[in-house]
Order: sequence, then structure tokens, then C-alpha cells
Amino acid sequence: MSKRKILLLGGGGREHAFAWKLSRSPRCERLFIAPGNPGTAECGENAPLNPNDFPGIARFIREREVDLLVVGPEAPLVEGLADHLREREGLHELLIIGPGQAGARLEGSKSWAKHFMEAFGIPTAKYREFSAGQLDEGLAYLETHPLPIVLKADGLAAGKGVVICPSREEARAELRAMLEGKFGAASRKVVIEEFLSGIEFSVFVLTDGKDWVVLPEAKDYKRVGEGDTGPNTGGMGAVSPVPFADETLMGKVSQRIIEPTIRGLRARGIPYRGFLFLGLINVAGEPFVIEYNCRMGDPETQVVFPRLKNDLVELFEALENGSLSEVTLEFDPRSAATVVLVSGGYPGAYDKGKPIEGLEQVEGSIVFHAGTKVQNGQLVTSGGRVLALTSFGEDFRTAVRRSLQNAERIHFEGKYFRKDIGFDLG
Repeated sequence: MSKRKILLLGGGGREHAFAWKLSRSPRCERLFIAPGNPGTAECGENAPLNPNDFPGIARFIREREVDLLVVGPEAPLVEGLADHLREREGLHELLIIGPGQAGARLEGSKSWAKHFMEAFGIPTAKYREFSAGQLDEGLAYLETHPLPIVLKADGLAAGKGVVICPSREEARAELRAMLEGKFGAASRKVVIEEFLSGIEFSVFVLTDGKDWVVLPEAKDYKRVGEGDTGPNTGGMGAVSPVPFADETLMGKVSQRIIEPTIRGLRARGIPYRGFLFLGLINVAGEPFVIEYNCRMGDPETQVVFPRLKNDLVELFEALENGSLSEVTLEFDPRSAATVVLVSGGYPGAYDKGKPIEGLEQVEGSIVFHAGTKVQNGQLVTSGGRVLALTSFGEDFRTAVRRSLQNAERIHFEGKYFRKDIGFDLG
């Protein structure tokens, strides 16, 4: 079989993990990353393309004879990139890893996803939804809602559209702010959910819309402060495997969540080829869906892919030729842990352009770049999340310890990282 020319869209830590994994495949002839970062440049060729520039992406695919497109971030999928490309002349044979716009609504609209789960009996928190014209009705509903109260912007809000309010006063202010445009168009509608008490984890499915395989599960840590305090971020670290995700719990996940989700998509006539990310919560041994995502997670990808022994390109080709049911996944039995180094002030305002030093001192960890760039020959910070350090260990504590040791060796002004990743796993 011929080798693949691959275009990977995105430029964060997740995409560096994708590039790291794809570049190791003997089936990869050439790898382009758009726009990429200094880390992905070590795995392939960065291309100055915006992942939301659909015509530009189509031109690039034709000019470079790309035959495999991997979409890292959610926004292009939610906006319909896969559909756009499938309709372009000469691109019908392109293998696209990522659903069309209809499938991506699982992530693009919290409200739509809740209706979908309701229709197919998928366990999730009870909810009500309110739009901008229903503010008074929403405020009245809050008065009888048990505390704490979960508010979710309906649309994409860069991972920051979920707020857990401990008081009704805070919930009222937050609902008003959301419906008045705090998250732009994303919060024109707000989902108010019951709070589920339990421990969260992430499950990743690769599916062709009929068959599926389950990748290594992970647990990420979204809040900026130790002990899971402070505001939500894009993710401060992750571990895999998850100690409590045993055979019994994962069996329930497959039977009660994955199977009816795939069945529901087929019943709705929605084709789905790509990753399905299940954000779950374990409530006394019972799994509930917190959210769906239509792509891999960040920073979970940085612990999932290092543990996955299978060739990623071969897995993608199994989606294309309908042989996914014949695939057996192999995992590294060791634990992996990633610790994210962020800019001071994140997830609020932060400075950029701070020189990064000490990478050559890192030993025994994989360094994934997230928010970095080269400026006048010097590697500098260019985002809130700057680097992710992934390490292996015989258990997650050992893996976390190795990542923390290397985090101390890297220096940039304002550097911050959580030292307690995995703290709630016993």
C-alpha cells in the first residue's frame, strides 16, 4: 500500500501529540501541520494555514496531494469543514478524520446534545435551557434549583463556558452575564443542569459510525488551582489509566453510553467518522455524560497517545476500509502523566514573549509544545498553556513525580504549574 501525505490541523499541545504519534508511523510519507508550533516542526512541516480557512485548506490539499486530513480542534468541525471538503471537486477520495457538521453538533450545542441523550436513554444530568428572551423565566427557575447550580453556554466557548455556582446570587449574576453575551453567540442559550457529585474521567472512542474501539481512558484537571480550586482552564494536567475505571465501570460505559450514542447517530442518519470524546462522571459506580466532544481532548491526548501502541495511520485507514471491527488495540501497561506549564495570570490576562530556557535539561519526559513560538532565534511563550511534560511510571504517582521534576528544570518568567495532578485518585 502507498504511504500517506497527511495534513494535521491545529497548533496546540494536542496537535503536537498527534504529530509526534503520526510521524512515527511507517505509513506516513509526509506530514504537514497547520499552523503547528515549534514542537510540531520537529515532527513534520509547519504550514501557515488557518484551520478555519476552508478554501485555503482545500487549495493546500490539492497542491500538496494530501490524502489524509486529521482535524485537531473542534471549531472547524462544528463549522462544517468536513462537509465543505467533501463537496469540493477532486477531494472525494480524501480521508477526513473528524465528523461532518451534523455529528459535530454533539459538541457544538450543549442543548442539542442533551436532547439527543434524552431521546436515546443516555444517562446525563437533569436540565432546563433558556435563551436570551427568557432571562426572567431562567432567574425564576434558579430560585427553586438545588445548590450548587451548573450553568453551561450552549455553544463553543474555548473550554471556559461551564460555571459551577455555589450560591443563587452567583448563579443569577452568571446567567444574566451569559445571556447578555459574556461568551458571545455561544451563550445566547444557556443550559442549567443539576450538579452531579462524583469524580470525572474521559473516555475516547474512534468510530466509523458503525463499529468503534475505545482508546486508553484518562482523567484531566481543569481548574487552575491546586485541590481543584479557582477558575476553569483548558487543562492543567492529566493521567492515564484511571485507577477507578475498572472493567465493571467501563462495561457500563460501553453498554449505556457508547453503544446508544453510535446507535442514535445512525438512527438520525448522521454519518460519523473520527473521534468521540466522552466527558463522564462516576457517581457511586454509575457513569453519566457531562459532555460530548467531537475530537480528542487537550491535555488528555498527551497521555493517551504515548500509551497507545497501535499505528495511528493504520487505525485511520481501518475507518476508511470498514475493518475497524477487526482491530485490537494495544496499550503500554505503564501509567502516563502530563503536567502543563502555564503563563502567569492564566486563564486570565497574561504576558507573551517570555524566553523559555532549560528544555535541554529535561530527562525522561516527552515535551509537548502548546503556546510557544520562535522569536529572533529564541523560543518564547505565546499562549496561556505553554508546555506539557508527559512521563511514564509504574503508577501515576511515579509518572507525576517525574513530570514535576522536569517542570522545575524549565524556566520562563511567570511559570506556573499544579503540583497535585492525580491528587484525588488515592
